[in-house]
Amino acid sequence: MNIKEIQQLIKILEKSNVEELEIKEDNFKIRISKSGGSQGVVSQPFQNVMLPPAAPVAAEAPAPPPVAETKEAEPEVDTSHLLDILSPMVGTFYTAPAPDADVYVKIGDVVKKGQVLCIVEAMKLMNEIESDHDGKIVEINVDNAQPVEYNQILFRLEPL
Repeated sequence: MNIKEIQQLIKILEKSNVEELEIKEDNFKIRISKSGGSQGVVSQPFQNVMLPPAAPVAAEAPAPPPVAETKEAEPEVDTSHLLDILSPMVGTFYTAPAPDADVYVKIGDVVKKGQVLCIVEAMKLMNEIESDHDGKIVEINVDNAQPVEYNQILFRLEPL
């Protein structure tokens, strides 16, 4: 693993709600964690090492949530019949196989089980995400080139 890959992992971790990430490869182990806004990176040959506990960090009072604008109440939409397509990993979401290529799917498209819906890039590996069901795309919940988390809803399908 090189420094650019480690920096990319740190950026992905910063943008996600994940608090800690640990990767083990052959004789290499890396753990990246964040707590209270600070980050720590530990990179070492694979071995069992106990690190001393970190000094406690004074917690700042959380900022109050922003006040939402009042809008007309939108009718509740029943989504219980929809099927969710979840991200199987942390990575970057892509709607097409290349920047100049057509998107795999768009809202309203009918897809078959096994059809590629998108790509999630993780550590320079492009992972095609396929539909688990036949259905019609009714929601795409992530924008192109945005980071995604494990089990984040990428698409919602109306079953056929």
